[in-house]
Amino acid sequence: MVDVARARKLAERIKVLTAEALEKVVKDPDLGFVTITDVQVTPDLSHARIFYTVYGEAKQKNVTAEIIEKYRGRIRGEVGHQLSIRLTPTIEFIADEVPETAAALNDLLAEARARDAEVAKLAADAKYAGEKNPYKEPRKDDEN
Repeated sequence: MVDVARARKLAERIKVLTAEALEKVVKDPDLGFVTITDVQVTPDLSHARIFYTVYGEAKQKNVTAEIIEKYRGRIRGEVGHQLSIRLTPTIEFIADEVPETAAALNDLLAEARARDAEVAKLAADAKYAGEKNPYKEPRKDDEN
C-alpha cells in the first residue's frame, strides 16, 4: 500500500540530511555554494530525486555537478545511516533550473509592462482616423 504522507515526510528528512552530508562528507574546496531546493521520493520509497542549485557561473555549476556525482555514493551512505528505515533509497541529483527560469520570466514581464505603458501612452494621444462615429445612423424622419 502506498503512503504518500510518509514519502513526503521522508523527502523532507532526506533534504535536511543531504545538506548536512554535503558539509560533512564532501571536503573538496571546489564545491560551490549548494542549496538543496527540493526532494521527491517515489511512493514506494525506493528512489529519491534531489534538486539543487549552485550559486555562481556556468563553470562553477559544472564543477560542482561533477563533485556531487563523484560523492553521490558516500552521500547516500551518510543519509542512509541517519535514516531509520530498512532500505535506503537510491538518490539522483538534478540541477534545479527554476531560479534561472524565474529570472527570465521576470525579465519578460518587465519588458511586457514597458511595452504596455508605451502603447497606453500612444493611445492617450491618439485621434480618430475619420469621423468620431463611423457607423451610419438610420435616417430620422423630420415629418413627424
